[in-house]
Amino acid sequence: MSPWSLRAWPPIFWHSGQAPSLQLHHLGTRITDVDEQQRPTAGQTIWGGSGAEGDAGMAWDWVRMPLGMVAMADPMCVVSNLCILNDEGEVLTASQAALVLNQIVYSLPWQTEVRRAIMAVH
Repeated sequence: MSPWSLRAWPPIFWHSGQAPSLQLHHLGTRITDVDEQQRPTAGQTIWGGSGAEGDAGMAWDWVRMPLGMVAMADPMCVVSNLCILNDEGEVLTASQAALVLNQIVYSLPWQTEVRRAIMAVH
């Protein structure tokens, strides 16, 4: 599944002050750069789940850092069909939504899954 395919999923409207009623799980990790001589190992990871609101997904690019750590390549660029609403029911701006999406990313064990994928290729 391509990370960008999440844009085609129906939007899930979610109030930022509420915990989503879905549990996201790892759908896949793709490694795009594996030649550490030229550039660090990098790729995308995709997470998704189903809840009362429908199917939700999130994806982001990552890069391998020194000492085997992995980090989000661009925390402002999380692809998702989650449409984040404020307390008044208005859709958050992209930068406001990025903060909320990053909180969700932080709660996931995504780095473990990415490191597992890297170990499978090396």
